[in-house]
Amino acid sequence: MRTDSLFQPVKSEAGAKRTVRLTFNDQPFTVPAGLSVAAALLMSGIRRFRATPVSEAPRAPYCMMGVCFECLVEIDGVPNRQSCLVEVADGMRICSQEGARDLVYQPSDVQALEVRS
Repeated sequence: MRTDSLFQPVKSEAGAKRTVRLTFNDQPFTVPAGLSVAAALLMSGIRRFRATPVSEAPRAPYCMMGVCFECLVEIDGVPNRQSCLVEVADGMRICSQEGARDLVYQPSDVQALEVRS
């Protein structure tokens, strides 16, 4: 059974491509610019992007077009990001998403909702 990554860098005839540096779970990587986060991580050998909330089964990108939500990660502190829809950026900090994410309660500004007479 083949286990090598199907995502490999495209060789450019124009020479070296611009690269960006990012981290995944505090591990540094240098990847070609212009890739989606999912493609860059897969190309770098990452096979587990998140764990399911119930069984903690490992998950990785499936559709690569934003339909399946299997590629959810935390990017720069923001959870539930679809890594297949986000382009890599220099200095990006990516973390695997483990289980269910907490919803942060942010009460609305009560004063702004008051009706003034």
